[in-house]
Amino acid sequence: MNQLDALKRFTTVVADTGDFRQLAQFQPQDATTNPSLILKTVQKPDYQQILKDTVTRFHGQAPDEIMDRLLVRFGCEILSLIPGRVSTEVDARLSFDSSASVTRAERIIALYQAEGVAVDRVLIKVASTWEGIQAAGQLQRKGIHTNLTLLFSFCQAVACGQAKVQLISPFVGRIYDWYKKTAGDKWDEAANAGANDPGVKSVRQIYNHYKKFGIKTEIMGASFRNVGQIQALAGCDLLTISPDLLAKLAVSEQALPRVLEPEAARALDLPAVNFDEASFRLALNEDAMATDKLAEGIRTFCADAVKLEHLLAA
Repeated sequence: MNQLDALKRFTTVVADTGDFRQLAQFQPQDATTNPSLILKTVQKPDYQQILKDTVTRFHGQAPDEIMDRLLVRFGCEILSLIPGRVSTEVDARLSFDSSASVTRAERIIALYQAEGVAVDRVLIKVASTWEGIQAAGQLQRKGIHTNLTLLFSFCQAVACGQAKVQLISPFVGRIYDWYKKTAGDKWDEAANAGANDPGVKSVRQIYNHYKKFGIKTEIMGASFRNVGQIQALAGCDLLTISPDLLAKLAVSEQALPRVLEPEAARALDLPAVNFDEASFRLALNEDAMATDKLAEGIRTFCADAVKLEHLLAA
């Protein structure tokens, strides 16, 4: 049994790509997208016709609506190839506007429903700002399931659990990137690998808290830099993995044991934790890594959304 098949025994494997033609070989349950992945994909020759078709069909509509229609087109193509759910992201430029995020999410869902896609097959991705988390809570109460992205800190995860969102995506690799860059020449790769990887440790803390206190929100580790990070989180609810790392898992036949166990987490002696808006903002501010990476992630997604709009206009 290869490591990819072994992982699927206790973790839902999700493909992190907009390149839906790569999906069949890995047979993931779900798939995730974001504007950066779609921007990268539509510039490939095999996908430029989708871009042209979308622009031609909806010429004259507002740029943000054409962009949403392109995202939904990719989502529908992906859903035709997988049995589960696709994650589609709300424009990152709305990350600090709860009301606008809700409105945009409802439009994305309406576009999917117009294509015959059931609401349960779509996760709306929203940035894990305080405003994004509150928007997600509202969407959940409306029956729209959400995926809280750009999540780097424990306080973000706790607030998401309180809002009863469907799923969170803690960014393992970007946490690792920050600590490695900050350490500079003092970074010891071997000492910070596997269970000691700072991104892995962050997800384990969230996992233990959720399982200990019966929080139903699903945990989906994301943004991996190497297979060691994936192996160290075997047993997490879901893991969203890029095609290149899926390929590496698929060719390895080394044993892949389960690492995270809900029963073990429930046996831990952990304090109950809750956040209101003021304590959330303070806790996030005190976490330099999370503050830096959240701001950087939003800026990057905003920039790529603008590039995608320009590409559509051109």
